[in-house]
Amino acid sequence: MKTRHYFLLVILLIALDQLTKLLAYEYLGVGYSLAINEFLSLTFVHNYGAAFSFLADSGGWQRYFLSSVSAIASIVISVWMLRTPLKHKFKLISLALILSGALGNMIDRIANGSIVDFIDFHYDGFNYPIFNFADIFISIGVILLIILDWKK
Repeated sequence: MKTRHYFLLVILLIALDQLTKLLAYEYLGVGYSLAINEFLSLTFVHNYGAAFSFLADSGGWQRYFLSSVSAIASIVISVWMLRTPLKHKFKLISLALILSGALGNMIDRIANGSIVDFIDFHYDGFNYPIFNFADIFISIGVILLIILDWKK
């Protein structure tokens, strides 16, 4: 597999993320929640901050700050991917996951001023912060990187 294939993976994952956000927007609408089972609902929210709504109530400047952080991180990860030997497939996959998540959320933040979140896990009064596929990609990518580094 060539490096460009990993960047194609990034494009596919961004498309998946954006498609699911569009579907959530079209079929759920702001504030609407659809219960799937006792643990999972699809609940449409706008997240104006970062993970766990960090900085969400900061008056608007966070949109530009977080977009800049995402852009810088995306450049760094892209360079890292280009410099990673092709024999390190799992590292390249993990970096592709992180990059796609960062870009997917950055697209939302720039285009809409907020990120669309809609995956809502809950149980017996416990509510995990609502998230999206870009967040899943970032989380899996980071966990995979930690495991790969730990195995060294």
